[in-house]
Amino acid sequence: MLSLSCAVAGCFGAASAGAGCLTNTDPEANKLQLLVSQDPAKVVPLAQAKIDELERSAPSRSAAFYAVLADAYTALELDREARRVASIGLVLAPRVDDPVHLSLLTSYSENIYDSAGLATAVSDIESAQRSVERGSLADVCLSITLGQLQHRQDRDDHAVATLTRAYRTSTALDMSRQRVLAAAALANVVSGLGDLPQALALNQEVIDWDTENKAWLDLSVTRFLRGQIHQRMRDYPNAITELREARRLSVHLKDRQGIAFADIRLCQAHIELANWDEAQKHCQSALQIFRETESNDMVKETLALTARIDLNRGRAATALATLNGVLEKDGADMPPNKIALLYRWRAQANAALKRHEQAYADLAEYVRRYVAVNDAERNAQSAAIRARFETDREIERNASLKRELARQQTTLHWTIVGIVAGAFVIVLLTYILIISMRHRRELGRLASLDSLTGVPNRRNIVESATLALEDATTHQQPLTIGLIDLDHFKVINDRCGHAVGDHVLKEFAHVGRELLRASDIFGRWGGEEFLVVLPNTSLDAAHVIVERLRVAALEIQLPASGEGLRVSISAGLASYEKGKKTLDNIVAEADAALYEAKERGRDVVTIADESLRMASTGVRQALHRAGAVPTQ
Repeated sequence: MLSLSCAVAGCFGAASAGAGCLTNTDPEANKLQLLVSQDPAKVVPLAQAKIDELERSAPSRSAAFYAVLADAYTALELDREARRVASIGLVLAPRVDDPVHLSLLTSYSENIYDSAGLATAVSDIESAQRSVERGSLADVCLSITLGQLQHRQDRDDHAVATLTRAYRTSTALDMSRQRVLAAAALANVVSGLGDLPQALALNQEVIDWDTENKAWLDLSVTRFLRGQIHQRMRDYPNAITELREARRLSVHLKDRQGIAFADIRLCQAHIELANWDEAQKHCQSALQIFRETESNDMVKETLALTARIDLNRGRAATALATLNGVLEKDGADMPPNKIALLYRWRAQANAALKRHEQAYADLAEYVRRYVAVNDAERNAQSAAIRARFETDREIERNASLKRELARQQTTLHWTIVGIVAGAFVIVLLTYILIISMRHRRELGRLASLDSLTGVPNRRNIVESATLALEDATTHQQPLTIGLIDLDHFKVINDRCGHAVGDHVLKEFAHVGRELLRASDIFGRWGGEEFLVVLPNTSLDAAHVIVERLRVAALEIQLPASGEGLRVSISAGLASYEKGKKTLDNIVAEADAALYEAKERGRDVVTIADESLRMASTGVRQALHRAGAVPTQ
């Protein structure tokens, strides 16, 4: 059974550093060790039988088989049993420099999740590391275990540094198995820190190794982790593909915990795609297994997802009852990064039931917890970046010392070493500066975009429109502004669900980006309203452009639940008149024209009265044909 600490640390499926990292010195035990990653359940009785045989004839030799048995229990996520047999083996192999002792120590440490136990385990691993040669096989394996323990302690800055060092050392020394184990652990850490492309690259290394070596249990886990990475990237179709493969492998291996974890993440992915039936099926399957294994933390997470399904299916009362049960301890028994969303969903349930005071309280708690989690994640990311930089510096410093010892013969070589080292530092600092600048630019870009549609938000549009109006004033050029509203949007939301409403907004935003010119300004004004600013564009041209948008919007498809509905837009246009209009004036006139379009039955483009008087004959004739202008 996975403990809460394990779930928080994301340790499900994390490769065990002990399993196959240190070569077992007993040839017979080593053969069994190789089977652990393929079928650990089969290894357990074989290792136990050998232990029973040796305890009568050669008890000290049985320590090697206790190491195999501990690794098999670790792979099966039976942490209590793994610790028990590892403890027995450590008594039989007490020498710190014995590879069997180190293997047992890593197995014992990797199955600890409580705070006090983790602190002791970290101390034990660091002590063992001081007794082995720096850069040796044992040092690398101990580093991998240490990095995993630091990750569980939420010390990801230390974990990144430790695991990066292990990964690079094993790569340099051609320790292929150790490199894969370090890559698996490092992928788990950098994924949590938000470096998802790096996590995918490391994960692919592990998948290639597992596939080549037919390590099916490890492969099911690695596929599961890849699915989680895709979910964090909001790439739900690829997430579902990976999670289905992980589930298939778990079914084949009869790994019920693996099936349950794949099911809960499949449920989550299908929720994001509004596939409610599929989501319900997978959540029910996961819930049954988690209840059987008494994985209470995972039971609560699964129940929270079923509440979200009920909420989106209009069963607010059922969703509220479920969420009240999940939050009975105010989230104290669940991972902090999962709690904020529960309060948001409960606020939605309360609001749907007209319990506005409770909804407001839940929404305030959601904001408080969301900000706290985001602050913690940003601090962790900053610390991890610093740690990785320090690791690079340490690696370079060690490399420089080796070069120094090899090049003491001439002053010229010393000079070359100094120049190379100085150039490296300059390049490294320049790289960091460039990355920091890119990061700041990216933050600025995200702050100016609407999070749902990806088009500029209201603040960005106002800034851009103000500059465009100033330019039109300076150069005596025309400028037209259109205010666009999606017709009957609330009906679509109520009938089809908010996920479909979000889809319609995103699709219309895509239509706008595709049809408008590069010089045009287009973004979300608020709710279902969009604003388009057309610089150097007369009313004739503007009317044609927005009319194209109106026709294109009719092509946006709705699901079967939206039978009888269609997507359409209404729009109001207003133009800049030399010396007489501010941006607020023009937008207000466009808004009045939009209101008039709604009054005329919607799905029409209307021009504000003030702008109409200034319009060309072509615009008047077009509007006359549409029935928008009375006959003169």
